[in-house]
Amino acid sequence: MIALLVAGGISMLYSLFLTPLFIRGFRRLRWGQFIREDGPQSHHARRGTPTMGGLIFISGTVVAYFGAKLLMQETPSISAMLVLLLAVGCAAIGFIDDYLKVRKQQSLGLGGWSKIIGTIVVSIAFGLLALNFPNRLGLTPASTEISLFRDLGIDFMSLGVVAGIGLFLVWVIAIVTSATNGVNLTDGLDGLAGGASILVFSAYLVIGFWQNSQRCFATIAEPGCYLVRDPMDLAVVSAAFVGGLIGFLWWNTSPAHIYMGDTGSFGLGGAIAALAILSRTELLLVLLGGLFIIEVGSVILQRAYFKVTKGKRIFLMSPIHHHFELKGWAEVTVVVRFWIIAGVCVMAGVGLFYAEWVLAQ
Repeated sequence: MIALLVAGGISMLYSLFLTPLFIRGFRRLRWGQFIREDGPQSHHARRGTPTMGGLIFISGTVVAYFGAKLLMQETPSISAMLVLLLAVGCAAIGFIDDYLKVRKQQSLGLGGWSKIIGTIVVSIAFGLLALNFPNRLGLTPASTEISLFRDLGIDFMSLGVVAGIGLFLVWVIAIVTSATNGVNLTDGLDGLAGGASILVFSAYLVIGFWQNSQRCFATIAEPGCYLVRDPMDLAVVSAAFVGGLIGFLWWNTSPAHIYMGDTGSFGLGGAIAALAILSRTELLLVLLGGLFIIEVGSVILQRAYFKVTKGKRIFLMSPIHHHFELKGWAEVTVVVRFWIIAGVCVMAGVGLFYAEWVLAQ
């Protein structure tokens, strides 16, 4: 429990007090945000605002996790390090994209296929490592079974070792790609993606803490117990992300002094995907990340409708938060209301998670 508070505290202080230093450094490097010409006119005043702020809370989370483990004289767990690995790996893809944008001063950074290939490489590395490192009960960080509140008994390995591992890796790639794109598309207004991500990480903090208190101590599971490799450390990493994002949000709310960029949105998406896979709550992520699903869905619907109707649109602009801006909503109004939607989704997800445990007793 103390490790949760220490990790969250270190990460929050790191982001809160070091962000101004990062802002000055980014301005000297001329790492300024490029604004789409077809976006809301109010956004053009933000041109040149420092970006790549994801470097702040991603590095802060890494420092906070290992700092908390050092202060508590505990050994870092493989599960937590895998979350950080996927977060840093995805953040690196986003950083390259951001860097190319600021260097070229255009909205196109990495090509679509380059991002996909990068995501596939990072996801495969994560997936293969996550199927190793069993503990004394034989539990590895990840399971080849599909999960909702826990593993559902639908095992990819039932198709054979080679096919099973292959399908598992495809499953991991799909989750990571969905999560990174979901957060990335949501990151269009000051504080929107950061605030929504705080809520999702808070959910995984609660889930990890609860799984630890109800974890299985034998291979023959008692009713309701959880077969998860390192649930408390997953909660500690989640707390570090919550703290880091809270500190960053102080500077990222409207009017933002710095943006997280693709560095931040891809890093957050990678971390969220890793937490869903390692906590055995993969399908539950659809509800916990409901706002991200809505944002992605609005883009898919817009493009599909545009092609079918040969030029007509459902929304004034996608993702959907821009639609409401163009309808005349104030930016802060859109952000707060979308935070409320994200909060409702998270509360529903955590409530169902707990209800399943009650029914399992």
